[in-house]
Amino acid sequence: MYIDIVPNRKSPPAILLRKSVRQGKKIVKQTIANLSSLSLEQAHAIRQILKGEQLVRPEEHFTIVSSRAHGHVHACLKAVKALKLDQAISSRRSRERDLVIAMLVSRIIDPQSKLALSRTINATTLGEMLTADDTDEDELYQAMDWLLQRQERIETKLAGRHVHHGGHVLYDLSSSYFEGTCCPLAARGYNRDGKKGKLQVNYGLMTDRRGCPVSISVFPGNTSDPQTLIPQVEKLKEQFNLDTVVLVGDRGMISQTQINALSHYRGIEWITALKSGAIKKLMNRGALQLGLFDERNLVTVSHPDYPGERLVACRNPDLAARRTHKRRELLEATSRELDKVQAMIGRGYVKQKDKIGVRVGRVINTYKVAKHFIIDIDECRLSYRIDEQKVAEEESLDGIYIIRTSVPLDALSAEDAVRHYKDLSHV
Repeated sequence: MYIDIVPNRKSPPAILLRKSVRQGKKIVKQTIANLSSLSLEQAHAIRQILKGEQLVRPEEHFTIVSSRAHGHVHACLKAVKALKLDQAISSRRSRERDLVIAMLVSRIIDPQSKLALSRTINATTLGEMLTADDTDEDELYQAMDWLLQRQERIETKLAGRHVHHGGHVLYDLSSSYFEGTCCPLAARGYNRDGKKGKLQVNYGLMTDRRGCPVSISVFPGNTSDPQTLIPQVEKLKEQFNLDTVVLVGDRGMISQTQINALSHYRGIEWITALKSGAIKKLMNRGALQLGLFDERNLVTVSHPDYPGERLVACRNPDLAARRTHKRRELLEATSRELDKVQAMIGRGYVKQKDKIGVRVGRVINTYKVAKHFIIDIDECRLSYRIDEQKVAEEESLDGIYIIRTSVPLDALSAEDAVRHYKDLSHV
């Protein structure tokens, strides 16, 4: 059907609703209705409808003044659903769960304080998608309290998903500096943020072998790495009900003291690495020789100091070359600066032993290679030389690291032991 507008010379045009039909070999028009009582505007509107066209095009009558960002919010919420993170937080949807997810997504797309989030949540579709567009700072903190009460249940769910009997668990400790003064956990300790003199809190993160978080614990800022290990073992055994597990920690985390303590926990094996001092002792005693690395860069050794354990020695030639090159650069830079101090002494700009010592101290503290220099200072003279023997001894250890594990060979190959230790980079 279509609208046919037939002009008349002295009268308004006839407006006819027609259709075309075939009669034999001819196409003829059949009039269905006479719509001449309609205005031309109405006739044109009906014509558009019959053609399937829009009567009003939005772009002709509307102008987009502003819009809220949605894409990144949608992507994050889809990821939350795909990972079933909402179910891990709480199996039932609630106001508190929506607020927690809103804070989680906000930390991904635009990290900010709770106060800032409450003020900007409607800048995107985040508030609308989670019916949290009317929230305020106090309600967000109340949701955090609600989340804390559920921490143990959430961690148990995550452990059930990602950690299994005999599986590998990665653990490491980090810290964040603290500006406030009322936190009972804030204390001065080993700083990892480069914020000297600041209070800090420590937090230990436990993950599966892929680096997927399973559990987190908070400790006072002056707690050392090894002190936090045993509580994690007890959590694995008691809260997660794991009979056997392999704990992977760095050389600062799993010390000899902690290894002795771990021996009292049945089913707990571990993977760590030796510190450079222990590696040097093995080399001095002949247990580890550089010739072992001529044919391959991974060898298994044993030593009476480590009974019932396997030591997997590895050498990375590229890392060795980089460290040797870097050390030589630092030695040369230090020598150039010490030469400048000598020149200043020679011209009489610097006198007295204590003042010369201050100048030398600045140089040494800048490049951090004092152990490789033999320095002699008196009232009007500075002499120095590089201790090439010490440099050679340290260069012999470049690129060498030793993995230490209690896992027997039939359960874990040497290559896998190294691979699992390197997985700590995911934490």
